[in-house]
Amino acid sequence: MRLGGTVSGNFSGPEEWERLLVKSRFRAVTAPFNCDTPESETDAYRAACERHDVLIAEVGVWNNVFDPDPARAAAAVEYAVKQLKLADRTGVRCCVNIAGTAGTAGWDAADRSNFTDETYERIIRSVREIIDRAEPKYAFYTLEPMPWMIPDSPDVYLQLIRDVNRPQFGAHMDFVNMINCPRRYLAPEKFISECFTKLGPMIRRHPPEGQPDGSEQADGDAGRMLAGRGEPGFREGPEDPGRAAARGSAGAAGAHDDLRRVRKGLQLCRGGRRGERNRHLRSIHNS
Repeated sequence: MRLGGTVSGNFSGPEEWERLLVKSRFRAVTAPFNCDTPESETDAYRAACERHDVLIAEVGVWNNVFDPDPARAAAAVEYAVKQLKLADRTGVRCCVNIAGTAGTAGWDAADRSNFTDETYERIIRSVREIIDRAEPKYAFYTLEPMPWMIPDSPDVYLQLIRDVNRPQFGAHMDFVNMINCPRRYLAPEKFISECFTKLGPMIRRHPPEGQPDGSEQADGDAGRMLAGRGEPGFREGPEDPGRAAARGSAGAAGAHDDLRRVRKGLQLCRGGRRGERNRHLRSIHNS
């Protein structure tokens, strides 16, 4: 299992970004480039990832294809098409956006119109349009689940995948965004397992060496691990050589410590006192 995220910090090009990557010790990252990045610069970012055995896990879109302004909505769809083409061309498995909203409170805002039958049909049409125009052969277009936007549950996501009916439409696993009611909040392990059981076969990720398409259901292991059953198969991310020498063999223990702290956080979410929860969250943030 690779631990990763978006590399944070100010950078003006691949060299500065690579230093931030090493500092982050991530083993999977969101793409630091987009469809407007010069090809030579994109290649430099990709080469930096290869040097440190870091997977570019997704190309982000992050816009509102249902923007109330028709011109902005059309531009958002055009950008999504270009980003999906970019993901396909650069060998990134996942291109991710949100479904979109016709509301006026923000590009990712809660709005009662988000759950109407009309919006559901618009989502189907927009996803089909983006995939059909981009014609990806390797990358998959996905929608990040949202607490107040479709898809907001594993069952809704599965039905949406069936209704879109495009082989290059897959699942983006963000179970935290679907913990949007007391039942899921109070029993997160059960819900996490449900997410991986139902959506695991639909998660499209980078294929392991020797496997052709990355659609295997290995992600169930991650669900069991996060739910507190099973042990992690962590591999450490890139690290400064001097720091690595000082750390010695403590890396694996540190990874296990991280996992234990995540599990404790889930337990505190269910029953811990507010002060204890806050102290635990601060300790994770400051580590």
